[in-house]
Amino acid sequence: MDRMRRENYGDFVIEGTTEWGLHFPEASGESQSPININSRETKFDQKLKDNKLELCYVVCRESEILNTGATVQITFKHDSNNLAKGGHEKEETSKSYMKGGPFMAGDDYELAACTFHWGKEEERGSEHTVNFKAYPMELHLIHWNTTQFSTVEEAMGKPGGLAIIALFVQIGRENTGLRAFTECLESIQYKGRSVNVSIPFNTNCLLPDPMLRDFWTYQGSLTSPPCCENVTWILFRYPLTVSNSQIEEFRRLKNHMKGEQVGAGDEAGCLVDNFRPTQPLNKRTVWASFR
Repeated sequence: MDRMRRENYGDFVIEGTTEWGLHFPEASGESQSPININSRETKFDQKLKDNKLELCYVVCRESEILNTGATVQITFKHDSNNLAKGGHEKEETSKSYMKGGPFMAGDDYELAACTFHWGKEEERGSEHTVNFKAYPMELHLIHWNTTQFSTVEEAMGKPGGLAIIALFVQIGRENTGLRAFTECLESIQYKGRSVNVSIPFNTNCLLPDPMLRDFWTYQGSLTSPPCCENVTWILFRYPLTVSNSQIEEFRRLKNHMKGEQVGAGDEAGCLVDNFRPTQPLNKRTVWASFR
């Protein structure tokens, strides 16, 4: 995830997203994300039911949580074990990955990181919308194709290279799965700060539907520069919940380094409303796994 981190859009403010194309040509492409999903115009795809989506997530015992100045990014560090084979040491790593669903047979997509997008108010925050309704937060689980590519950098922008699961988030009960991370946000209040979290975490706890039945999928792009396309998006129909106090921890974060001068006003320097506006669907189709 190093390249994604270096090319973060922290120096390109959200208000200037219309100018992203001047610096990153793909941001002006025909297959950009996020989009509004008009549920009545989606098309049911029987293949999405027959070729079931599988999320093969394992417990991650160490993660890094970083304030990039534009989002909160969690990078998962999976366990590695040295196994002796024929007198030689071989490193074997447990990975979290997904397959099936809209993907080509035999392709595995490894989970690399998780990012968040949220609003200052409850009426906005998610990047995607459903029937023009926004949620207060959206969570992205970023995967890359380890079957066809050697690195995330190589996979970016290539057909079948990246896949992102988008989870809508609503205010409700506390999300105990995210508690270990939200409790650390105070430690990364300023841009560039990070902290390691050594608590076992399984991404399965974030899934609103363990059966993985109802989702939409379409071809889009990264929602931040370089906005490269050829990203397969999977958006689950039902949201997960976080408590009001949990989302407030995100809203207290800063988009600048400590001591850095910021403008005047109540919102100056606050890391809020870090979502890209929805982009035209153009000639793309949004497929549904349900009727």
